Amino acid sequence: MNICGIEIKGSEAIIAVASLKGQALSHVALATKKIALEDDDEAANVKAFAALVNAFVRDNTITHIAIKKRSKKGEFAGGPTTFKIEGMFQLLEGCEVTLLSPQTINAQNKKHDFALPATLNKYQHEAFKAACSALMKK
Repeated sequence: MNICGIEIKGSEAIIAVASLKGQALSHVALATKKIALEDDDEAANVKAFAALVNAFVRDNTITHIAIKKRSKKGEFAGGPTTFKIEGMFQLLEGCEVTLLSPQTINAQNKKHDFALPATLNKYQHEAFKAACSALMKK
């Protein structure tokens, strides 16, 4: 089973896909590593971003997405753009979307010690951990 992990930072959705075969976790290398939403005040940009997300999910036959949840209030609260991006992923047809708290991801990482493959860029680590956490919870 493959799960697409996503970490939303600023106006970007950072992507990493993890696969579980038996008990072995591995990274599925894809050409798309992040999708950016430029100027979310413009409806055309939001629609273009939604089209890119739809195409990415369809082209890579993704059926499960795990998003690292952001705080709604407090010092580390996510900005409004991050919640727009999250909403677009949640609206995808034929795709199961799960939100995972940072605490859940850290607990799963501690329990299973996810190895971060060399094929990942450093900025993809949190997205990969989210995907691995969702795989191990299934």
